[in-house]
Amino acid sequence: MKVILANPRGFCAGVGRAIEIVNKVIEQNGPPVYVKHEVVHNQTVVDELREKGAIFVEEISEIPSGSTVIYSAHGVSKEVQNHSGTKGLDVFDATCPLVSKVHSEVEQHSRAGRECILIGHKNHPEVEGTMGQYDTSNGGKIYLVQSQKEAKEILVKDPHNLSFVTQTTLSVDDTQEIIEILKQRFPSILGPRKDDICYATQNRQDAVKQLALECDLILVIGSKNSSNSNRLREIAERSGVESYLIDTAADLNLKWFKEKKVLGITSGASAPEHLVRDLLESLTQNFDIDLKKGEDRQDEGIFFKLPKELRG
Repeated sequence: MKVILANPRGFCAGVGRAIEIVNKVIEQNGPPVYVKHEVVHNQTVVDELREKGAIFVEEISEIPSGSTVIYSAHGVSKEVQNHSGTKGLDVFDATCPLVSKVHSEVEQHSRAGRECILIGHKNHPEVEGTMGQYDTSNGGKIYLVQSQKEAKEILVKDPHNLSFVTQTTLSVDDTQEIIEILKQRFPSILGPRKDDICYATQNRQDAVKQLALECDLILVIGSKNSSNSNRLREIAERSGVESYLIDTAADLNLKWFKEKKVLGITSGASAPEHLVRDLLESLTQNFDIDLKKGEDRQDEGIFFKLPKELRG
């Protein structure tokens, strides 16, 4: 069976930074270290950090006063930040800088008195954190739009004083269609000069589209709660190729490979590369593999610095 590895795939700079922050804080402060939500959406990563002493919680109220807390790569609301302050927590912020950029955009729109539409998925932690940057005390409001249908139906207070931002891990194509609908309905709507969807999400989606031209089966390594991993699987299927999302090689089903000749493999931005190696090893035990692409991931040339207190 011919196997093609997507390039790029796996860890993005924001995920790598967040994981390194957790590791360094545990090394510097010792366990336990509390993390607000899963630091990244990958079960293998979370399990590995839990073994080192990370305790993952959903609410700040679960953390003892005076403890150390790390905010996940998805970011948190201002309410969470304020609650951390009242409990005297030692805070390390692992929010992806690209998510922080969207937070800043929302804050600017709020201060300017503009209402804001966030294109994203309800209940995703990044969406909750981003919506939580908007100050509604001045009478404005932030709205969530999840689909083209909602974009066509949404009603706002002042259509002439409106803005939009997007979640960073969405489907590029789907999001652009929603943006076009909003621009048609609200011609004066303000948006970012460059799309909020992050470079890693765009690059991995483009790589899957290329895989779909060459493969008759695509496997995406990523956890079920990973937004960017789910989008990769959806894009493969939309391109007409059978596709499955798996956490690890243990999730393989050999029935998927019946009458398949070319397999494409990619991994979400929060999936470690050793899961790709494990998958290839598992495949070699069942098939005669002809690996057509090298295993080294493409260097995307993006690097995010650690917080000052963790450098060096």
